[in-house]
Amino acid sequence: MSTLSISGILLISMALFAGAVVPIQAASNAILARHLGHPLWASAISLLVSIIVLIPLLFIFKVPKPNFTLELLSQPIWIWFGGIAGMLYLTSALILVPKIGSTTFFVMVIAGQLMISALIEQFGWFGMPQNPIPVSKILGIAFVIVGVLFVQFSRK
Repeated sequence: MSTLSISGILLISMALFAGAVVPIQAASNAILARHLGHPLWASAISLLVSIIVLIPLLFIFKVPKPNFTLELLSQPIWIWFGGIAGMLYLTSALILVPKIGSTTFFVMVIAGQLMISALIEQFGWFGMPQNPIPVSKILGIAFVIVGVLFVQFSRK
């Protein structure tokens, strides 16, 4: 997206909102883990709540039934990694946020996301379109990583 339009601004705002709720998720799940006695139980409950909220949305938005065919089984194994990654992220957040703090955790998450996203774009991994990364984007990611170092090492 190289130009800003009303729809572009709306999409960017939605992404900002999506990012803004993630620290709330981490903090609430960390407290849930403390009360349940183990982070994996908090992950399980959080994912169960997600399913409970998601199922009515499928009906409200009249989402067509999924296409479960044998072709699905012949797809690359990495198509299933999203669920594993979600569980790993969720569990990592609720274990690490109370120990290293929300700011440090999320700055590190953002740095990791930017680095892997750039590699995915550069090489077209996971079936994504290949999009060479310009030097300006590499510099932007480098500035974020420098920011990560400032946040991490400014702790008392």
